[in-house]
Amino acid sequence: MALEYSTKSELGSSAPAFSLPGVDGKIYSLDSFKDARGLLIVFMCNHCPYVIAIHERLNQIAKDYSSKGIAVIGISSNDPNYKEADSFENMKLTAKEWGLIFPYVFDETQNVARAYDAVCTPDPYLYENVSGQFVLKYRGRIDDSWKDESQVKEKSLRLAIESILAGKSLNPDQIPSMGCSIKWKK
Repeated sequence: MALEYSTKSELGSSAPAFSLPGVDGKIYSLDSFKDARGLLIVFMCNHCPYVIAIHERLNQIAKDYSSKGIAVIGISSNDPNYKEADSFENMKLTAKEWGLIFPYVFDETQNVARAYDAVCTPDPYLYENVSGQFVLKYRGRIDDSWKDESQVKEKSLRLAIESILAGKSLNPDQIPSMGCSIKWKK
């Protein structure tokens, strides 16, 4: 596993458009979330130990904030030829096994990951809906202990969500997420 850190993104930039198939048979785009106050996009995959360690936390974030207008979507961009565990069929199995309550979609061409400049799994992007446009407010770690939830002292992503919901500005100094590198096609 090649450890990578998320790169800095320009806060205030607009979310790139996408149209991707979900494990539930639906097609998802930014328009699917047009009524949400915010949108959390997480680049993730099935086999990465970093994602495996935090998938329950992501699901809990979706549970805790969906009624407050924050939508969550997981995007897998890994090349399944690199790791069969990341195939679309295995994504369906993983979503069921993990009990994901948010859409989990497949970026087979990897064009969406490239448009977002995603580099690792997990790689979270938190957008605020500003007059119908999703504007980047946070790109960083989920919390300060990916491996052991009992050791978490700072819930960075939750703090960012709470700031958006309260209409407060977010600190532009954001600690990168870390995880396995996205497995790019050759």
